[in-house]
Amino acid sequence: MNHFASMILLPVYILCAALAAYLQSFSHFTTRSSESSPKILNSQFSTLNSPSPQADLVIALLGGFRSIAAEVVWFRAERLQDSGRYAELAQLAAWLTFLEPHTPEVWSYAAWNLAYNVSVMMPTPEDRWRWVEAGLKLLRDDGLRLNPSDGTLHREIAWLFLAKIGGSLDDASPYYRSAWKGKVESARASGDWSGLKLDPALMSAIDSDYGKQDWTHPYASSLYWAHRGLSLSTDPLARRELRHLLVQSLMLECISDASKAPRTLAEMRAAYAEFPSRMLEDMMA
Repeated sequence: MNHFASMILLPVYILCAALAAYLQSFSHFTTRSSESSPKILNSQFSTLNSPSPQADLVIALLGGFRSIAAEVVWFRAERLQDSGRYAELAQLAAWLTFLEPHTPEVWSYAAWNLAYNVSVMMPTPEDRWRWVEAGLKLLRDDGLRLNPSDGTLHREIAWLFLAKIGGSLDDASPYYRSAWKGKVESARASGDWSGLKLDPALMSAIDSDYGKQDWTHPYASSLYWAHRGLSLSTDPLARRELRHLLVQSLMLECISDASKAPRTLAEMRAAYAEFPSRMLEDMMA
């Protein structure tokens, strides 16, 4: 390497080394306290746009080299995931979402780690719910705020409600459903749905189009976010998956409310019309 190239790359090496050293400082984080760990995590994610002074300094120094820094963080994150160190990985997620805020995959990766990997490390349903909710809020409150029409993020939210909260993937799911029901009932009592990021006008439209919803149940929220994503996204893959989730949500609702069957069949036809070669495969998945 010639002298000129070395002079150009030297700042990059220095900044990446500084970032690596800062990331290494996360190694002290553990989950020994089930009560404090979720609070630490929620505090980390609640300040995504105002990181610590040390983090702010490193980000400022990186300037146009943020993409390179993101690669360093991804490398570190993959190593932590391979070794099952999910608690430390959760902190790195805040860095990834700050470095690449308009990359939906970053938000999906971070939220999945919180809601699925870290949550099951917690000893009680209450502790698990805090981590699941942290993943939900990361996608819904922060990810969609910065990427409002992204279909991938809508899909992740819909799937979280359908499978993690509303399904049986987790033995703590009955607690999740109870906790979510309480939040919906509080919002209904106050008339303020903003904390749940639910639009009353859209809820009313869904009640009219798909049949009266039990908004305290996660299936209704899965339907809401799948429908909303379809109204905004133009990405073919995201739309196919959103249609799949919308149909799944309606099919599950049909188990307790057969009146929704005609609309479910109509949505299946709409999905087939848009993606005829993949509809049967999706329904069998």
